[in-house]
Amino acid sequence: MEQDKVSLRELLRADLERQRLLFNASPITSRTKKILSVFSPRFAPILLYRLAYKSNNSGLKTLARLFSLLNFTIFGIEIAVACKIGPGLFFPHTQGTVIGAVSIGDNAVIYQGVTIGAKDLDFTFDIDHRPVVGHNVVIGAGAKILGGLTLGNNVIVAANSVLLMSVPADVTVAGIPAKIVKQRTTQS
Repeated sequence: MEQDKVSLRELLRADLERQRLLFNASPITSRTKKILSVFSPRFAPILLYRLAYKSNNSGLKTLARLFSLLNFTIFGIEIAVACKIGPGLFFPHTQGTVIGAVSIGDNAVIYQGVTIGAKDLDFTFDIDHRPVVGHNVVIGAGAKILGGLTLGNNVIVAANSVLLMSVPADVTVAGIPAKIVKQRTTQS
């Protein structure tokens, strides 16, 4: 799903559904559940990121930076306002996470302390020096994904790994530097 073709409302709904906040069994009403879920420390950072991204793409760069600064100050997560992230994003925890990828696909799970970005100082957000992350990717706590590399779909990056090379779909990578430790086969 291309983020730029999806409304902010649809993106946020997909993010909420991914977190099972809309449909879990609870004695409170659905409307109340939705309102309370906005303040969840797992969803509020996503909301702030989505507002920053939409503001940035609408030419409201100062407002975008304000949303980004709030995210950093309150939740300890820094996400580049130019990074495209598909629906279904989930952060089990946010502290110490830095995301400066070109794009991240649908249904990403990103744990705390992750860094996704350039290998070198890159204040201009040069897309040739930043990662592109596929769909259904899980990035373990403390993992570092650095440089102009590509992660295929359904990749698992083990905790505390340092990934410096592109990897194909359906693999698990681990280590420093990270290497493929498991290849999964897809059933047709």
